[in-house]
Amino acid sequence: MENTEARSTDRTVYVKTIAVIDLPREVRDQAAGLEQLYAVHDSQGQQLALVGDRKLAFLLAREHDYAPVMVH
Repeated sequence: MENTEARSTDRTVYVKTIAVIDLPREVRDQAAGLEQLYAVHDSQGQQLALVGDRKLAFLLAREHDYAPVMVH
């Protein structure tokens, strides 16, 4: 059984570098010449955001009361 209480209180998100070339064409077309993007995922693996700048990924997470952690 899933522990929904622990899931709802876990405010950690994970920021991961994504190579633009590995993304679907629709996303690559919107990447404006960038070689990498930053994906923000919750503790369950759900992608919450995809942005072009590491600082922006961390800023967005903090603005929404999440604690961002970089994944290598």
